[in-house]
Amino acid sequence: MLKIMIIEDDPAIREELALLLENEGYTPLVITKFTDVPSQAAQERPDLILLDIGLPGKDGFSLCAALRKAVPAPVIFVTSRDTGVDEVRALSLGGDDYIAKPYSVPVLLARIKAVLRRSFGKPELADALDAGELRLSLTKGSVSANEKTAELTRNELQILACLMTHAGQIVSRADLIDALWDNQIYIDDNTLSVNMTRLRAKLAEIGLPDAIKTRRGMGYQL
Repeated sequence: MLKIMIIEDDPAIREELALLLENEGYTPLVITKFTDVPSQAAQERPDLILLDIGLPGKDGFSLCAALRKAVPAPVIFVTSRDTGVDEVRALSLGGDDYIAKPYSVPVLLARIKAVLRRSFGKPELADALDAGELRLSLTKGSVSANEKTAELTRNELQILACLMTHAGQIVSRADLIDALWDNQIYIDDNTLSVNMTRLRAKLAEIGLPDAIKTRRGMGYQL
């Protein structure tokens, strides 16, 4: 599961955020000690950071620059400071988005998903992906392992690329469909099932029949 770090000094807000993220299938990482936050981030390696501005010690503006040096995770400012000046400053310091409190929960979740998609949903920009024994050639449209190679369709390629980009994490069916739509591939839930069956058969041909695991009620995991 994707890990989201919450850097917020209000206990009620951070608990609300943690519960919300957990219910959406993310792993919340809650910061409660605000000394040396970048070191805590470097240790936890979050996939995304939710950052308040008004914090004890260093404010969110100062922390953003330090966090950018510590981890590659995108940063979304979530703050009650809703002036245009603050927003411009936050984004100029490396923030990926800016959400003012009080926020709409659906909007917050949509913005989180959008930032994560921009950060992790573009594997087609690389030439190849590796995960365990698997090597996926994005330019040739093939997957190899155990000195064997299988040719993939466009749909199978994008599904496997998404799973390999998030290797070890659970990827929901909805997220897979969203990733395909982002790449101008329009499929529904039934079509995803068909493509997943075909992809698994091709992985079996190269000696990895159990590479993609079904996590019941949650999605798939490579």
